[in-house]
Amino acid sequence: MLTFIKNLLGMEPTPDFPTLIRDGAVILDVRTKGEFAGGHVKGSINIPLDQLPNRIQKLDQNKPIVTCCASGMRSGSAKRILKAKGFEVYNGGGWQRVAQYK
Repeated sequence: MLTFIKNLLGMEPTPDFPTLIRDGAVILDVRTKGEFAGGHVKGSINIPLDQLPNRIQKLDQNKPIVTCCASGMRSGSAKRILKAKGFEVYNGGGWQRVAQYK
């Protein structure tokens, strides 16, 4: 059951987030602007999920991306969108979880 839920959220075995981030991965927060303003990972980029398809060109396809949101649902959706466009992308889940690696 846990594997099913992880697949549904677009999650894979936990990558080495500290190394990815230290080596320059982009942290993409896909929450709304209001949610982002209420707290976010320092240095992260905010592109709300509903705007991602139209703003995907703002992202560097040569850098890995760690997506995050409030719980992992929207970041999982963002991962699927970006992966379909050829990005190396990892679902970090909730932004507070990702913040601990920064």
